[in-house]
Amino acid sequence: MARERKSAATSALKRKKPAELLMLHSDIMEELRDRGIVRSANNPTGDLAEYIFCKAFKTWERAPNSKAGFDATCKRTKKKYQIKARRVTSRNNSRQLSAIRELDNPHFDFLAAIIFNERYEVEKAIIVPHRSIRTRCTYVKRTNSYKLMLEDDVWDLPKAEDVTKKLKAVRL
Repeated sequence: MARERKSAATSALKRKKPAELLMLHSDIMEELRDRGIVRSANNPTGDLAEYIFCKAFKTWERAPNSKAGFDATCKRTKKKYQIKARRVTSRNNSRQLSAIRELDNPHFDFLAAIIFNERYEVEKAIIVPHRSIRTRCTYVKRTNSYKLMLEDDVWDLPKAEDVTKKLKAVRL
């Protein structure tokens, strides 16, 4: 049935002109913003990850949009979370997360990360203490940041918590 929906939706989109597709994209992004799911006009992957984590962990509160270094704080424990996400597609299966800044002077206690599939469905999700990811990150001089490949063995790091089921339970 999902394949049929995708096929019907794809057929409808194929009949639209590029300008109509761009307007539709703009309208969709504005509607997602009105619903509080995304907070920017950029790629929705990061905003969607923040929304899903905060909805799954009801004690988490999103940081202000321009806050550098962390994306959410637990209201109960005051721990800070840097939230990252990657959307894996048939055209790009990389699991490299976006840049992590100031890793040696962290502004967060935990990294919370999601791997989405092509249709923005949660495939895997994890929460890892900052100290556990430090050894897995690679410095990138050009961007003065660190990169982390969210490969399956990251789930084996000390104190890593697989939260896939909890995040898959969130209904949008």
